[in-house]
Amino acid sequence: MTTPQSKQPDEPAGHDSDHETDSRTSADVQRHDRETIEAEEEAERLLTGEDEKAQDVGGLAHIFQRDGKEDDHKRSRRRHRKTGRRSRGGNDESELLYKVEEGGRSSSAESSANSSEVDLGRMREVHAKRKSKCSRVGKFAAIYVGISVAFVALLFGAYKATRSTKSVEETEPVTIAKTLSNGTHEFAPTTILISLDGFRADFLHRGLTPTLGSFIKQGVSPKYMNPSFPSLTFPNHFTLVTGMHPESHGIVGNTFWDPVMAQGFTYHDPSKSMKPEYWNAEPIWETAELQDVRSAIHMWPGSEAHIGTKEPAFVDKYKGDEKLENKVARVLGWLDLPGPNDPGASKESPRPQLILKYVPNVDSDGHAYGPNSTYIRSTIAEVDGMLGQLFSGLEERNLTNVVNVVVVSDHGMATTSNQRLIQLEDLLDPDLIEHIDGWPLYGLRPKDQSPEQLDTIYQQLLTKAALPQYKGTFDVYLRDKNMPARYHFTQNSRIAPLWIVPKPGWAIVTKGEFNIAESVEDYNPRGLHGYDNQNPLMRAIFIARGPAFPHEANSQVAPFQNIEVYNIVCDSLGIEPRPNNGTVRLPFRTMGTHGEDDDLEIPEDPPDIDFGAQLLPPDLPGVEGLPPPPIQGSDDPPAMEEGEGQDEAFNPQPETERPVVEDGESQDEQDRSWVEWINGKLKDVKVWATGLFGGTKEDPKGAEETRHGEDW
Repeated sequence: MTTPQSKQPDEPAGHDSDHETDSRTSADVQRHDRETIEAEEEAERLLTGEDEKAQDVGGLAHIFQRDGKEDDHKRSRRRHRKTGRRSRGGNDESELLYKVEEGGRSSSAESSANSSEVDLGRMREVHAKRKSKCSRVGKFAAIYVGISVAFVALLFGAYKATRSTKSVEETEPVTIAKTLSNGTHEFAPTTILISLDGFRADFLHRGLTPTLGSFIKQGVSPKYMNPSFPSLTFPNHFTLVTGMHPESHGIVGNTFWDPVMAQGFTYHDPSKSMKPEYWNAEPIWETAELQDVRSAIHMWPGSEAHIGTKEPAFVDKYKGDEKLENKVARVLGWLDLPGPNDPGASKESPRPQLILKYVPNVDSDGHAYGPNSTYIRSTIAEVDGMLGQLFSGLEERNLTNVVNVVVVSDHGMATTSNQRLIQLEDLLDPDLIEHIDGWPLYGLRPKDQSPEQLDTIYQQLLTKAALPQYKGTFDVYLRDKNMPARYHFTQNSRIAPLWIVPKPGWAIVTKGEFNIAESVEDYNPRGLHGYDNQNPLMRAIFIARGPAFPHEANSQVAPFQNIEVYNIVCDSLGIEPRPNNGTVRLPFRTMGTHGEDDDLEIPEDPPDIDFGAQLLPPDLPGVEGLPPPPIQGSDDPPAMEEGEGQDEAFNPQPETERPVVEDGESQDEQDRSWVEWINGKLKDVKVWATGLFGGTKEDPKGAEETRHGEDW
């Protein structure tokens, strides 16, 4: 039996012999395996050492090498057992390289002998290709990453810019303190909302309003606030306290016809306006009362209509001749009532947290004398003095930083003129119309409301609007066809199907109201509103100050529409608003402060048109009988001798049920003579001049009665 040491000592290790038998000792086998492994390791070193950077190729070769190593060893041992020798010049590296490159083994001795160099070359080529490919992929990846980073940076920048200028509706609601102390009493969140009817935005820039000017510098405000369409008192005051467009809350005008109830709404007749079925939304006083926040209303339009299920704790009936100092005393008196935790607190007379106050003076005198008249200047200053009295009263009670004050107006005012009048009879046959809504807008409800008849009248009006004498003076809209979407004035049956909308400063009149061809008097009212709500002449104001407005003094916000006021006041009280059309919530996102050098847009009245004979409607006789146009820039009533200017000439009564003056006049005012008007106003001016900015002027006997007691 052959032992492991039976091999001849003089025979070189690893020598192949043709005479070597198949029988081998275990030492021979081990030595052969070791030599084979060393050869394989050498091949691996050659591969990995060829290029130290070829990590991908080397790794791949190693994987194949590892997977095939055991099979190669087995095949090598079987071959050597059968032949008794190993092939010279042959190398297991060739099989490995071929397997890597082609996936198989060589079938000839010649290819086996040369495979090492060939396959190494192929490996270099593969490596170069992969290196080039990796380089290109890397470049593309770098470009892609760069673009992605730039895109993300752009998105982030846009996000930051949006956050810095985004609308207030995206902010979290303001946190309202449960109570604040004035040093002697605890006050729950309290807000006073004051409406200055007809106070146009640019009235702030006439040097007449030091109180409001200081208020702006202490608080937060836009340059102006847009009213809702139509820019009339009743629709906009209900919008202010509901946050809804007129088409949504139902008060679509100062006058309108309700086809469902088959009755008309007339603002100056409480029996025809203060019916709860007309008011189709929840006002803020009901929102407050339903959340146990007491409210007090001083003459707000609609507050006497018994709307909803909860009445305000206090409601003052409208009184047009209420003195301004009495309005101040009323508000301060409510604030002086005991709070819930004060001695003497009463459920019947609680201290209100929501106070609404309505001031009609600027609107009344704007209608009577025009927004650019001399007299309106004294009225603006007078109202500013009233606010000064109120703010002084708050300061005396140490409530300046405890009570929120929000001052708004409902719309602006445009000057009328005899040269900006259109006779309705020259546009269409009034006998075709059953109901006329609105003023100075004309909402038409034909007697025959078939689509064919409606379209016939519409086309006739379009033809008239294109004539030279009417071009640019009015627009015509069908409610269900081409009413501008921004008006939000379609979704209610109370809105007439056909509308004539005059341009600001223009008025459409019937011959019963004012016969353009025959009248020798100036048209009255001297100021009107109700026009396009985005026209600068219709712009209103919004100014706020108090603990719910913790903004930098003199802060400015972007202009907004008055549908936002409801949410703002609700937030200032810490109560939840009802669903509405508004989106702005507190705190405001401001846009810097008001600057002394800010460009102030002072709107100008529309120019008068000198109608020549060639421009007159065919059925007008001429202009010889018309009075000369008023002096440019002055809309004061002309001076008259005593006895001139009879009542009928001053305010001719219409033949229809439509009111002559858009915002109404009492019968007593319509019967007052010109001389009484002049004397009364002169006395007012003298009294006002003696105490300029010193508060409210005392009305001489009878003078205060000249206020428009039912003006809206």
